[in-house]
Amino acid sequence: MKNISNISYLDIKNLFNSHNVSIKSNLHDDDKFTSLNSIQKANNLEITFFSNISQLDALKKTNAKACLINKKYLKYLSKSTEPILVQNSYNAFAILSNLFCKSYSSNNTISKLSLISDSVTIGNNVQIDAFTSIKENCIIGNNVIIESNCTIGPNVTILDDTIVNSNSTLLHCNIGSKCIIKSGVIIGGSGFGFDPISKVRIQHLGNVIIKNNCQIGSNTTIDRAVFDSTIIFDNSFIDNLVQIAHNVIIGKEAIIAAQTGIAGSTKIGNNLVVGGQVGIAGHLKIGNNVKIAAKSGVTKNISDNSIIAGFPAIDIKKWKLLKIKEYKNL
Repeated sequence: MKNISNISYLDIKNLFNSHNVSIKSNLHDDDKFTSLNSIQKANNLEITFFSNISQLDALKKTNAKACLINKKYLKYLSKSTEPILVQNSYNAFAILSNLFCKSYSSNNTISKLSLISDSVTIGNNVQIDAFTSIKENCIIGNNVIIESNCTIGPNVTILDDTIVNSNSTLLHCNIGSKCIIKSGVIIGGSGFGFDPISKVRIQHLGNVIIKNNCQIGSNTTIDRAVFDSTIIFDNSFIDNLVQIAHNVIIGKEAIIAAQTGIAGSTKIGNNLVVGGQVGIAGHLKIGNNVKIAAKSGVTKNISDNSIIAGFPAIDIKKWKLLKIKEYKNL
C-alpha cells in the first residue's frame, strides 16, 4: 500500500461517514497514521484489519497502532492495538484502502505524440498519453485518462472518469463512467464466427456496451455482437484473462475470476459469482444470484440462486456427495 503520511483519525471518520459506515474507537481525532498494512506486518504507526478467522494467532501478536475489527473478535486483539469497531471489517478495509492510496487523476494533457482523428469529441480535463491513437467517430468524456500505446476506435464512446490503462484496444464499444480498463484489454473485436463447412467468416456488425463502474482485467477480451450488443451491466468486476464472446449479456454486480470463458449468446442475470477457470457453453440462460465453483463446466441452463460445481456442473451439494463416494472407492 502506498504511503500517504499523517492521515488523521478524523480523516478516517469522515471517510466512513461519507459511506454510511458506523465506526467506534477511543482514538483521538488528531491521532495520525502513516499507512495501512497486513495484520502480520503492520507497525505502531499503521492500521490493519481482521476479517479471516485463520489469522487469530496473528491478531493476538499484531503490532499495529489500530485495527478494523468486529466486536466479536475483540477479545483476541493485541493489547497494544487500539480497536476500531466496525460491522464488516473487510468492507471497511476496502473503503479505507482508497484513503491510503494516492488518487489517480487526469493531468489534463494530450500528448503531442498521440494521433487523434478530427472527428473525435473530447471533454474537459482529459489525459491522453503518448503513442495512443483515437480514430473516427469517438467521444471521450470529462476526466478520462487514456494511457500510452492504446488504440481507441472507430466508433467508441467513453464516459466521464473512466481510466484506460496502457496497451488496450477499444473499438465499436460504449464504455460507461468510472470504469477501469486495465492493460492489454481488447473490447469490440470480431467474435469467433464462421460457417464450419466452408469456413466463410461471419462479419460481426454489433458493438459492446460496458455500463458504469465496471472493471475489466488485464488481457481480457470482450467480443462485439454479430447484431445488437454484447453487454456488461453496472458494477461488474471481471478479472484478468477472461474471454467473453459475442452477444453475451451479463447482469449487474458480476464477479468473474481469471481464465473464465463464456461462449456466445449466453444470457446471465445479476449477482453472478464465478471462480477461476470456469467454462460456460453458448446460448444458455443463467439466472440471478448464481455461484459457480472454480474449474466448473456449465453445459445447461441454471436457475436463480443456484450454487454449482464440477463438470458437467451440478448442484454443489450433489457434487460434494459424488466426490465423497469417489474418495471412499479409492
